Amino acid sequence: VQLQASGGGSVQPGGSLTLSCTASGNVFTVGDMGWYRQAPGKQRELVAEVTSGGRTNYVDSAKGRFTISRDNAKKTVYLQMNNVKSEDTADYSCKAEVTTLQGDQLHTLYIWGQGTQVTVSS
Repeated sequence: VQLQASGGGSVQPGGSLTLSCTASGNVFTVGDMGWYRQAPGKQRELVAEVTSGGRTNYVDSAKGRFTISRDNAKKTVYLQMNNVKSEDTADYSCKAEVTTLQGDQLHTLYIWGQGTQVTVSS
């Protein structure tokens, strides 16, 4: 079971970028999914999260600019980043609550995807 993140890159201030993160492998269900970021010299912080029911939560700095969404059929979570700012520059990683079916046993675990770098610069 793994998470594969993509979509990072370089973007100018005020621009947009969309990150994607897909769960694959022996995935029975996917619960809460979220995006985190870590800038150089700073602690990792939650950017946005979405529950399996679609309820969302954002860090204050992302409200009104970022939108988190998910496609349950594709086991994918997205982060649409609009009007990006230099302070959004960070390594972005995704986290998901994944339930696997092993034989007749269900196991739930939290897994992390690899980071994808977002650089906002003119």
